[in-house]
Amino acid sequence: MYAMTGKLIAQNGKRDELISILIQAADLVGISPACRSYIVCEDISNETHVWVFEVWDDKQSHDSSLNDDRVRSLVGQARPLLMAAPDGAELRVVGGHGL
Repeated sequence: MYAMTGKLIAQNGKRDELISILIQAADLVGISPACRSYIVCEDISNETHVWVFEVWDDKQSHDSSLNDDRVRSLVGQARPLLMAAPDGAELRVVGGHGL
């Protein structure tokens, strides 16, 4: 399995709008059986930070989701709300609960 984690930093006062867009993205990609999890989290210690955790069957499935016009539209809506480029990591799932 393939996983990603990302930290997104919203412009001041724009975190809720960013979260709304990310939740819409979660709803879209969540339809795919290859998307095992797409979780959006507010950072408790920083009012501009948002974390996203994704688990997919494989990288190809994740990358294919980015070709969906609806997902691309949401990415376009989210970009102007960010203070900087997203930061994160690509991961290989090796075990755990809820897979």
